Amino acid sequence: LDRIIIHQQVELLEAILGTETSSKYEIKNHLGQRVYFAVEENDCFDRNLCSPIRSFTIRIADNTGREVITVNRPLRCNSCWFPCFLQEV
Repeated sequence: LDRIIIHQQVELLEAILGTETSSKYEIKNHLGQRVYFAVEENDCFDRNLCSPIRSFTIRIADNTGREVITVNRPLRCNSCWFPCFLQEV
């Protein structure tokens, strides 16, 4: 793929209540055809209380459901006082 387009799927519960839910994404090619699907895994505490610095695992699967990539980000402090704890995946 020379270019991808990522669309986050909006959950009805998230839109109505304004609460964070596990994010889901469609990853499409330049023709708009879905080539991958991604799901964020974390718990309610992380999503709602640590939102911008939350820990997560994103599992990316192809159209057959076979996992092709896993992205992990641990919970880390994003503060200038602790520069060694900046975000990393």
